[in-house]
Amino acid sequence: MAALSTLYNGYSLNVTWSENALKMIRLLILLLALFAMLGFRPVQAEPIKLLVFGDSLAHGYGLSPDDTFPAQLERRLRDEGWDLRVINGGNSGDTTAAGLARLDWSLADEPDAILVELGANDALRGIDPTETRANLDAILVRLGDRGLPTLLAGMRAPRNLGSSYAESFDRIFPDLAEAHRVALYPFFLEGVALQPTLNQADGIHPNRDGVSVIVERILPHVIELLDRARSG
Repeated sequence: MAALSTLYNGYSLNVTWSENALKMIRLLILLLALFAMLGFRPVQAEPIKLLVFGDSLAHGYGLSPDDTFPAQLERRLRDEGWDLRVINGGNSGDTTAAGLARLDWSLADEPDAILVELGANDALRGIDPTETRANLDAILVRLGDRGLPTLLAGMRAPRNLGSSYAESFDRIFPDLAEAHRVALYPFFLEGVALQPTLNQADGIHPNRDGVSVIVERILPHVIELLDRARSG
């Protein structure tokens, strides 16, 4: 009888376990059906948002939307395996003063990192370098207050404005990058400026091929910026 009881109890325990397992399976099926009805989707990491904040060189003057610097940069970074969105925050004609005035509005997209490309129009208009410096300094202060990883793209003054002006203007970018401890890409138009085949007819704005050269040259710096943004 004892052996029979033990056998029966073992059978009873197995039956109980099977019933519990079936209940759990039914519950899981019910939950999955409920999630499907509510449009549930697994939580996924949001793509990194990179804001390219600048003037016509960022906006893409004379280019189709697919050929602009932000568009080409996004495609190139995606080729490198990055899941991201590059926001075109360029506005043709902007000086550093105009950029400072619209900065808060441009940050409404809540980017994870920012590439600042401003200053070319200041130099073309011969604006006092102290004003350009003050405007860029204020921009970097605001970005620093927000804790945004920043890459500052440098610019160079036209040499026909004189050596004194050019020297004062050119020093703005490395000085501010050091003062604010942000990354610096020394000259945004490196390898493209004064190259007729890489510029549009005005000799100032890069064509599609010129933008491609810029993208390839600046790419390692942008990847370092994104690494900082991703690591938090």
